[in-house]
Amino acid sequence: MIRPRIKRSVVSLRILPSAMTVAAICLGLSAVKMALDDRPTEAMAFLAIAAILDALDGRIARALNATSRMGEEIDSLADAVNFGVAPAFIVYGTLLSQSRLGWIVVLLYAVCIVLRLARFNAMLDVDRPAYEKQYFVGMPAPAGAIGAIGPLAAKMQFGEGWWTSEIAVVIWMIGVSLLVVSTVPMRKIHTFAIPPNMVAPLLALVAIGVAAAILYGYLVILIIIAAYVIHIPFAIRTRRFLAEHPEVWDDKPRQQRAARRAIRRAQPHRRSMMRLGLRRPGAPRD
Repeated sequence: MIRPRIKRSVVSLRILPSAMTVAAICLGLSAVKMALDDRPTEAMAFLAIAAILDALDGRIARALNATSRMGEEIDSLADAVNFGVAPAFIVYGTLLSQSRLGWIVVLLYAVCIVLRLARFNAMLDVDRPAYEKQYFVGMPAPAGAIGAIGPLAAKMQFGEGWWTSEIAVVIWMIGVSLLVVSTVPMRKIHTFAIPPNMVAPLLALVAIGVAAAILYGYLVILIIIAAYVIHIPFAIRTRRFLAEHPEVWDDKPRQQRAARRAIRRAQPHRRSMMRLGLRRPGAPRD
């Protein structure tokens, strides 16, 4: 009698990731309804919960050994709804409903999210160097969704201003759409190495971040967007370094950083030596 119960409980746990994905879809569509009902705070809250569920369902599926082809397809469709369709409707319903270009811009954003997801799925079977697995190709869909609602978060935090004008929102949405389908490398958060002595301070920062998100949610969204944009040049630089130095591909992140610093220090010395060589005594001058 015990074994059938255990089997039933295992089967129940195996459907948990797919159930979370379906719940995320429902929350994403509910966020659209909240936006159409002129309830932007609830819309952004539902979208945030949908994003959290999307981040957890894959990890739980791997932990339970419950990954399946059907689960992967559901997850991809959920991303299209939650990070493509839902933010497009939220931005249109709250900021661009009176704009002639509004519908075109949000359609562009939603299509770019779908194209980005299709490219991501197609690249799963492509054999790439190990270092490239540390980076997204273009802005990932969840980051694109957060970026898309940035003007709405600014409106809720600071009120009306140039950031809510038609031209500013249109340019912002086009910029986010282009980043989504671009080939700009963006670092995956889970690939950052955390030194053991930094675990406790980071946990304290997480606690502060959660408290800030509860009290100043809109401001936290804007800070996340700014931090993500600032990290892009660093991601481009580190990926270019790894592409040019295959000898460090198998090194740990700390060793890669040390090698990058050593090469950076050596470059000014090399340039100064080249200048001295060009101006050595007796050399012809222009």
